[in-house]
Amino acid sequence: MRSGQIRALVFAAASLWLTGCAGTANLFAAKTPQTDASAALAADTETAEAAPLPLGPSAAAEPQLLGSDPNDDLNLGKKQYRANNFGLAERYFRRAAELHPRDAEVWLGLGACYDQLRRFDLADRAYREATRIVGPTVAILNDQGYSYLLRGDYKRARATLLQAQRKEPDNQFVANNLQLLQASIGQGKAVE
Repeated sequence: MRSGQIRALVFAAASLWLTGCAGTANLFAAKTPQTDASAALAADTETAEAAPLPLGPSAAAEPQLLGSDPNDDLNLGKKQYRANNFGLAERYFRRAAELHPRDAEVWLGLGACYDQLRRFDLADRAYREATRIVGPTVAILNDQGYSYLLRGDYKRARATLLQAQRKEPDNQFVANNLQLLQASIGQGKAVE
């Protein structure tokens, strides 16, 4: 119980830090619009190569806090996501979720991967799990709104992004996604 609360606090602190970090927005600007999940995944600037999953027990299975080892499934998933290897990133995040089912950051990363792979049914499940763990945070609502935007479901995207904006009016990621929504509505097509 206590470790779940600590993880939730660590996740919330990391989300707040990333929200205030303007430098991470440039890492994804050329490829995909910025979301809180992509900001969290872009936080580390190391480059990653598409390598096979390591054999043997996962580094994340050790009792230390998930994400503290640069070679645990969470960090390897982030590296692969930043390298646009969404299929491989999904494998790492999925394995991390199997080993640490109460870690909201893992589920948020998994949802972002599923969005990029256009597996929206699985993205919805990942966002539901993250919400079940830490509640409807701004990061989760923002990523869900972006997911609906990718699908062309503008009504749900707007409602979800406005809910995120009410929670944190100055969040630049939410503001960017609301602008992207307006542009998509104007063009009459979903984000690609």
